[in-house]
Amino acid sequence: MSDRVIARLAEAIGYPDKVPDGAVEFIFRVDGMEIRAESIRDRIVLKYNLTEDEGMFTRLAEYAAGRMLKERAALAAERPDAGGLFIWQDAAADASAHDMLRLFETFCASCDWWRERVESVGGAQPQFGPDQMIMRP
Repeated sequence: MSDRVIARLAEAIGYPDKVPDGAVEFIFRVDGMEIRAESIRDRIVLKYNLTEDEGMFTRLAEYAAGRMLKERAALAAERPDAGGLFIWQDAAADASAHDMLRLFETFCASCDWWRERVESVGGAQPQFGPDQMIMRP
């Protein structure tokens, strides 16, 4: 099942490009975004890179807790001192086609919301320091 999870997601969303057989990672290009799907053990994980500006993490983290109450997508960074910021969301690899479609739709909506925040807080000053950041699980 896990060797077809990416292909099953592509089928569920009606993605026009073919996913290579046995792919465990694939980039879906939709609405000007590149959404990376990965098959990790018994999960499918979607990731979207928000910005390479790690200085924005403290500003964007102010929204993270409230967003986690509304949706399953979460803000993360590889390391708080280097690399870009991204959002991610996962689901069971054996999710139904309907659940895969819903996962992708809700994740894309989250990406849109976070993209708007990146644009709107670009010059804003952080209201708290890096010692109060929310770290990736």
